[in-house]
Amino acid sequence: MFTGLIREIATVQSLSGSTLTIKAKHQAKLGDSIAINGACLTVVKVLGDGFSVELSPESQKLLAMENYKGEVHIEPAMMMGDRFEGHIVQGHVDCIGTIKDIKNLGNSFDVFVHVEKKFIPFIIPKGSVTIDGVSLTVNDVNPDSFRLTIIPHTMKETLFRNYKKGSKVNVETDMFARYVSHIIAHQKQTLTWDEVDSISARY
Repeated sequence: MFTGLIREIATVQSLSGSTLTIKAKHQAKLGDSIAINGACLTVVKVLGDGFSVELSPESQKLLAMENYKGEVHIEPAMMMGDRFEGHIVQGHVDCIGTIKDIKNLGNSFDVFVHVEKKFIPFIIPKGSVTIDGVSLTVNDVNPDSFRLTIIPHTMKETLFRNYKKGSKVNVETDMFARYVSHIIAHQKQTLTWDEVDSISARY
């Protein structure tokens, strides 16, 4: 489990087959789970100045691989007792989004992200979404896109500073929305709002 708060911007040293090697300050341990651009990956080798993770061919098909070069976001998995500051992030990327537009509003930036329509039901207005591992609040949802507002600090301290129209990003939708949708789809009766609240309270 992750929070969607980026702990470090690390550097990709190489991607050879299914092995992604990262140069980072973070001192990983063998078997650790680390989110890299929002994808939960397992450390398979520890190096003096970084670590290597396994990035299977299946994962490479699902992720925005053009972003696994140069700089990447990393976040180690939460430990028991850690302060919870973002939102519940699993590191399970649902889809690739495309930046449609970025508007500089002076004191913030509006970022519009296009996704396949089938993922829109899991993106909730004023809910949370993860973009390349960054926990963000959704402002508006349209039939095939959504709008985020990025403050200057986030734009400066994350890889959002490099994004432009047409950039691909990893998108993880709201976990609770996925769970509730799955439960509703696989039962005959209709859930009441009290039952929906009860389900959410379990996680």
